[in-house]
Amino acid sequence: MDRPYNDLIGDILEEKGEKDTLKGKGQPLSSDYMKRDTFQHFQEIAKDAGYVPHWLKLQKEISALIHTCRSASDLELINVKIKEHNLKCPPQMQRNLITVNNLDKAKEVW
Repeated sequence: MDRPYNDLIGDILEEKGEKDTLKGKGQPLSSDYMKRDTFQHFQEIAKDAGYVPHWLKLQKEISALIHTCRSASDLELINVKIKEHNLKCPPQMQRNLITVNNLDKAKEVW
């Protein structure tokens, strides 16, 4: 072996003749890159790509269902969706289940 390590990706790029055409090769990282952690970088990239978390989609769906609620079966469906929302969202964003008694208040909150 002429190299002390195995560079599979480098070998593939070299075979295709693309090893020296990589965009950004040799450029320093921005100062903003070092100020934030990996999760913050992920959030920025996801936001720029238009990604919306599933729990936010559920929140909008639940809001629409609450405003059009007409029966007890609608309330059951809403509460199932709220339980799913509570499992997937951050703890501070969790919501209480809805009953007939607090439906009007829920319309204001959601």
